[in-house]
Amino acid sequence: MDRRRRSMARQTGERREPTFGGGGGRRSDGGLRAEARDRPGGPPSTPKRRPPAPKRPKGTKKRPRRSLIGRLVRGTIYWGFVLAIWGAIAVAAVIGYFAATMPPIDEFSVPKRPPNVQIVSETGDLIANRGDTGGERIPLAQMPKFLPEAVVSIEDRRFYDHMGIDPIGLARAFVTNLRAGSTVQGGSTLTQQLAKNLFLEPDRTIQRKLQEVVLSIRLEAKYSKDEILDMYLNRVYLGAGAYGVDAAARRYFGKSARDLNLPESAMIAGLLKAPSKYAPTRDADLAAQRAAVVLGAMREENYITDAQLKDALAHPAKPVSRELVASGGYVADWVMDQLPSFAGALNGDVIVETTIDSALQKTAEATLRKGLDTDGKKYGVTQGAVVILDGNGAVKALVGGRDYTTSQYNRAVTAKRQPGSAFKPFVYLTAVEHGMTPSSTVVDQPVSIGGWSPENYEHRYLGAIPLARALALSLNTVSVQLVQRFGPQAVIDTAHRLGIVSQIQPNASIALGTSEVTPLELTSAYVPFSNGGFGVVPHVIRRITSSDGKTVIYERQSGGSRQVVQPQYVGEMNAMMSQVILAGTGQRARIKGWPAAGKSGTSQAYRDAWFVGFTGYFTTGVWLGNDDGTPTKKMTGGTLPAKIWGELMTGIHQGMQVAELPGAQAAQEAAANAAAQVPVDDTGAAMPGAPGQVQAQNGPRWSAIG
Repeated sequence: MDRRRRSMARQTGERREPTFGGGGGRRSDGGLRAEARDRPGGPPSTPKRRPPAPKRPKGTKKRPRRSLIGRLVRGTIYWGFVLAIWGAIAVAAVIGYFAATMPPIDEFSVPKRPPNVQIVSETGDLIANRGDTGGERIPLAQMPKFLPEAVVSIEDRRFYDHMGIDPIGLARAFVTNLRAGSTVQGGSTLTQQLAKNLFLEPDRTIQRKLQEVVLSIRLEAKYSKDEILDMYLNRVYLGAGAYGVDAAARRYFGKSARDLNLPESAMIAGLLKAPSKYAPTRDADLAAQRAAVVLGAMREENYITDAQLKDALAHPAKPVSRELVASGGYVADWVMDQLPSFAGALNGDVIVETTIDSALQKTAEATLRKGLDTDGKKYGVTQGAVVILDGNGAVKALVGGRDYTTSQYNRAVTAKRQPGSAFKPFVYLTAVEHGMTPSSTVVDQPVSIGGWSPENYEHRYLGAIPLARALALSLNTVSVQLVQRFGPQAVIDTAHRLGIVSQIQPNASIALGTSEVTPLELTSAYVPFSNGGFGVVPHVIRRITSSDGKTVIYERQSGGSRQVVQPQYVGEMNAMMSQVILAGTGQRARIKGWPAAGKSGTSQAYRDAWFVGFTGYFTTGVWLGNDDGTPTKKMTGGTLPAKIWGELMTGIHQGMQVAELPGAQAAQEAAANAAAQVPVDDTGAAMPGAPGQVQAQNGPRWSAIG
């Protein structure tokens, strides 16, 4: 139709206006509304049809479409790798910063190990180690090979492969802890642990950890692996105040680290995880279980064979008793108190050679403990002290208490107690030095001084008796009369001249031993009776040297003793004091086959009981009492103290050649001749009718007891 119209229009010449509509009808809007093709951009393009995909050859599979999970995994790996690189760069930058702020490598030095003081007996036996470490430094080469192997196996298996930090070990520890849900494994290397112990505070901060890493790398750069392991083993804390493997070996096994066997080495290595928890002195079973774990690790690392493993598990290490470890503790403490005045500030390990006889020391400790264990409850006494000196004043044994592990208070050196009648020898020596003799007659009778009336132990008086008999029976009234006769100051001078250093009050009561003294000074003041009258200064340190023995820091010079009692008076005193043991208050102190002399002493209200005596070789003092000063159950010096003294002296004189007391025999002969002139009864008192004999009288009672 349109074609015909156009044809007709061309034929007639008629002009026609174009229309804006499509199709053949006329639109109501006059054909003026814009259609889509009239808008900017033109009509929408007709979507092109994709060409058909080429046909896959027969036998090929259809390529799977990528899943969302796959894309996430690939993205995570990619970005994780990127973050790891940047994290490593950041950590390196931080470490570099801390490294730059630390002192230069040429100024880097390991702090010196605190000095150890090795205290040994006169024959070189170890008494104790003292100092901040508790043990000597032992070179790695001198340790049994099991010890470092055990430590490396359980603490840092890659020790010889890393450079101070161990990424593999850290990763392994991270995985192990993640699986366990708690921290069960650490990632620190031995080098890191050493760096922390040497240079850093024990706070847990990122800064401290980074400093630890830097220091570990520096340690590895400056020292060999063996040097690092040597420093670690000699400094690491292993519980019970022990720093280093030697201190631990002595604390737990009573031996040097040089002598540790495989089970003992494994047990010490096991302490590193938790020293207090796995200490064999705290829980032996738990320590053995931990040691078994260490042994298993050693087998895995091929340090030991199956046979060695089996044998070590069948024979686990056994810790020694604490009492054995503490033997000589009082001596060691006393040595350390004196050390600064002899050696000054220590710049390295030292060896202190003492005068202690190990055998005598052990015998003294055992005898005191036995006496208290057997009869302590009976007499109501809990503590004691023992001192043994030779004729030069050298301390051969010193026991400051019943058990060092429960009380470190040194009663032998520090405790001041009333000596009671054990002070009377100084009163009697003053008398003989003023002209009296053992056979001089004295009168045992009531005495009253300013309202004070001292009494004898048995509350009876013997009248006129020889001076020697009065001392043997420890008569209080006679001692008081002698002080009154010669003056308190004369007695004080005598006591100080022989070795008493404590202050003594100048009154009549010193006759009964009311001024306090220590067991050490009272025993040392008896030594002149044993050595012929020469005063001594009690001493225990003989020599101090460097640990290698090449440098002598101090050495005691012999000689210098002066005569404080004339030989004649020494003999007379020994003659009288031997009667104390033979026929007086100290008969429980007899030593079969040996001449001995001494004096018992008991203080007011039975608070202190003593026996101090001597042979030609040793002077020994025994004190018993209670730390709080409570009275005993009427224990006197002639009972348990004399018994302990007799057993101890009998034991330490075994195998020795019998020695006479200086001058005693001659004095005894003279006294016997004089005594024959005076008739006495079987108690030693003058026969009825003898001059000066009186009856007992009642009066105020304050007495020292034999």
